[in-house]
Amino acid sequence: MEIGKSKKTANWEFWPSFMFYIPLLPYAIYLAIKARSFGFFSAVNPGIEGSGNGLESKYRTIQLLPSNFCPKTIYVEKGENIQDILPKINKNKIEFPLIIKPDIGFRGLLVTKIKDEIELSVYLKKYNSINLIIQEFVDYQYECGIFYHRIPGEKTGKITSVTLKKYLMVIGDGNSTLLELIMNNERAKHYSEYISEINKNKLQMIPKNKTEVVLNIIGNHSKGTQFINGNHLINSELEHFLDNLNAEIEGWYYGRIDVKYNNFEELVKGENLKIIEINGVISEPTHIYDPLKGSYFTALKSIKNHWKLIYIIGVKNKKLNKGSYTNLSYLITIYFKYKKYLKKVSELNTNSINSF
Repeated sequence: MEIGKSKKTANWEFWPSFMFYIPLLPYAIYLAIKARSFGFFSAVNPGIEGSGNGLESKYRTIQLLPSNFCPKTIYVEKGENIQDILPKINKNKIEFPLIIKPDIGFRGLLVTKIKDEIELSVYLKKYNSINLIIQEFVDYQYECGIFYHRIPGEKTGKITSVTLKKYLMVIGDGNSTLLELIMNNERAKHYSEYISEINKNKLQMIPKNKTEVVLNIIGNHSKGTQFINGNHLINSELEHFLDNLNAEIEGWYYGRIDVKYNNFEELVKGENLKIIEINGVISEPTHIYDPLKGSYFTALKSIKNHWKLIYIIGVKNKKLNKGSYTNLSYLITIYFKYKKYLKKVSELNTNSINSF
């Protein structure tokens, strides 16, 4: 059902992730030689498993947050069924709808909003071969990603990226079905297969004129969410909030937090918000995916600048005995472990695209 592939190929915003990293491999090798270790990044975030290399547990990482910013979250070990999990949900006072996702995950794979016990049972039967987490659904209106770093030994840090997330939506005209609106929307049709599946019970409905229909609430670029450069919102007050937050997260010096909030003025003050994820060295300054405020080459430059920060922080932590480097054999093992797990999750996703 997915169409518009030629335009999608021409627009660098939709290019596969390797296109943003392979050109920078020579620079990564240069940094490794300079640090005298290919594992220099592992010293960046000693408080996060692997410094946040993509194989860290989301459940354990989210527990690093101050409780007032942390959504209610429970761990679901592979093999658990609905009878095992409902008591945990009730004990933690998590209500439906809720969010369920892999404990080790990336790019929104298998992240699903579950509306009731029936949907939860169906999801578990399909995906309980991997560890999962369940989170309360945070019903704040907006979502953003804030990229922050602090050089070890310094009291304050810097924000290098703010990304405002606009969920994929269409606007009704009073005549067209939802499916027609999707296929006539330049952005929505790029994700037509995925969003048609998760909205399959509503495809023939005719939204009223000027009615906004949100097609997906998973704030991931690969799921259709539009990333908007919000770097104009970076100011001393926002950085002060991140400095205070960073002081409460032991061993986190570099990465991105994904935040849900109602208005940015409250967020800056640390009010009425929840941090739904905290990411480490593998995270991206996602403002780079706004094609209206940058280019493919400015995106590469931004990634390169952030890799330089990884080098600086890793080397400094090593020097201060706050972190250690991993060896090459460990990195090779991690790489193949990552590839194996990614293949497994991708196959689960391919074999059963959200049927909810």
